[in-house]
Amino acid sequence: MAKGLAADDLRTEPEDVLVTKLKEAKEELFNLRFQAATGQLESHGRLRTVKREIARIYTVMRERELGIVTVATDATVDAVEDDE
Repeated sequence: MAKGLAADDLRTEPEDVLVTKLKEAKEELFNLRFQAATGQLESHGRLRTVKREIARIYTVMRERELGIVTVATDATVDAVEDDE
């Protein structure tokens, strides 16, 4: 995945950042759909990419809700990086 949001990157973000990114992605999707409806859309692949980004954000939020994945703290991230 060359562009866009990776799930691993999203898992390290706090909840409020995820909500902000979700809102921005939904606004972009709305604008892309509007452009597609009016025939002004140049990159149809971007629609698919934005939909996938929204799905990734929802997945990470749901994982946290279920307790499958917790938010990594800075100390945990630093410890993991030091081990490598």
